[in-house]
Amino acid sequence: MFKNILRRLTILNSLVFLLIFIAFTTILYQYIDFRLFDKIDYAVQLQASSFRVPRGAPKPPPKPPDPRIFLLLQSTDGRIIHPGPAKIEEISNMEEFTLMTNPGEIQTKNYEGHIYRMVSIPYPDTDNSLNEVNGFLVQYVIAVSNVDAEVALLTNLLWITLGGGIIGTIAIIFAGYFLAKHAMVPIQAAWEKQQQFVSDASHELRSPITGIYTNAALMLKHPENNVEEESYRLHTIMKESMRMKNLISSLLTLARSDANKSDLHLELINISEVIENVLEHFKGVEELNGISLISDIQPHLTVIADKERLHQLSVILLDNALKYTQAGGQIHINCFESNKNVIVTVQDTGIGISPKNLPRIFDRFFRADKARSRDSGGTGLGLAIAKWIIEKHGGKINVESELGKGTTFTVSIPSHMNHKS
Repeated sequence: MFKNILRRLTILNSLVFLLIFIAFTTILYQYIDFRLFDKIDYAVQLQASSFRVPRGAPKPPPKPPDPRIFLLLQSTDGRIIHPGPAKIEEISNMEEFTLMTNPGEIQTKNYEGHIYRMVSIPYPDTDNSLNEVNGFLVQYVIAVSNVDAEVALLTNLLWITLGGGIIGTIAIIFAGYFLAKHAMVPIQAAWEKQQQFVSDASHELRSPITGIYTNAALMLKHPENNVEEESYRLHTIMKESMRMKNLISSLLTLARSDANKSDLHLELINISEVIENVLEHFKGVEELNGISLISDIQPHLTVIADKERLHQLSVILLDNALKYTQAGGQIHINCFESNKNVIVTVQDTGIGISPKNLPRIFDRFFRADKARSRDSGGTGLGLAIAKWIIEKHGGKINVESELGKGTTFTVSIPSHMNHKS
C-alpha cells in the first residue's frame, strides 16, 4: 500500500515541479525573444517613418542607429531601389525579397540563408521624386535589419533549454521521490501507530470480555447455586465490566482528541479547590492501602481551564501514584504559583521507573509493570490522556524517576489570570 502511495506522490510532485519548470523556461524564452526583437522593431520602424526624399541634389540619408539596418524604396510601379550610397551585396534580387510585404506589419523573412526583420511604411508624400533622371516616385519605405545573431542566440537558448529540461526532468523525478518519501514518514508512522493502537485495544478488550464470559459460563454450569455461593464470580464479572467501561471511555476520549472533536469548556476555576476535592475522594483509598497522602496546596489559585478535565487530570496522577506505591509509602501533592504558571507536583515513594521506560510512559497502552497495573484495573491510557489534557491547556508535564525511590510528576499550566476569591 505504501509503495503505491509513494509512487503516486512521486508522480504528483514531479508533475508539479515539471509544470513549474516548463512555465518558467517558457516565460524566460519569450521574455528574451521579446527584448531582443523589441529594440530591433522599434529601430526599423523609426528609420522607415523618419525617411524623407531629399529635395534638389541627392544627399545620403542619415546614418542609421544600427549599421545592420538598411532602407529600400518601392515606387508606385513596383520598382525597388536602395537610396544609400553603399551597395547592398546581401540581397541579389530586391524585388523578390520585398514581395508580399504587408504595409505597417513587422515581418520576419528567410532569404538566401539569412534572416531579416522588416517593415514597410507608406511614404507620406508621393509628389516628391527621388531624382529627375528616372522620375522614381516613392510609395513605400521598407526598413530591413539582419537578425541572424538574434535568431542564433535564441536557437542556442532553445537547445540549452531542451538539454536543461532533460537534465531538470531527471533531477525533478529524484526530488519528487525524495519529497514523497519524506512526506511518507509521518504517514507511515501514524499508520503503524494506529495499527499498534488497534492491536493493543483489541488485546485489552479481550481480557475483560474473556473474564466475563468465563465466569458467566461457570455460573450456568451450576444453576442450583445461590447468589452467595456465586458471589466471587459475580464480583469478578462486575470488576471486569467496570474495567471494560473505563477502557472504552478512555478510548473514546483519545479518539475525540485525535479528531480534534473534544472541545474544552473554558472558564475561570479555582484549581486549588479542584485538587482538594480529588484528595477527599482518595481518603478512603489512602486508609485502605496504608499510604500517606501529604498535601501542600496554596489556596485560591485560579486558571482559565476546563474544570472536568483538570479534575480528570488530578485523578489520573494520584491514581497512578497509588498504583505503584507500596503500603507504608507516601505521596506528596503540591500546588503553587511560579512565573505566571500554576505548578502541580505529585511525588511518590513507589517502585520508580527505569530509564529505558521513562520516555515511553506517555505512550498509549504502555505499562512499566503490566501485572501490577492490570491487577489494579489500569488500562495503560491514563498518562496519555493526562498529557493530552495538559497540552490542550497550553501546559507542560515533566517526569523524574529513580528505581526503588519513587517518581515525581510536575505539571505546569499557564495561570492566565490571578484572582483572589
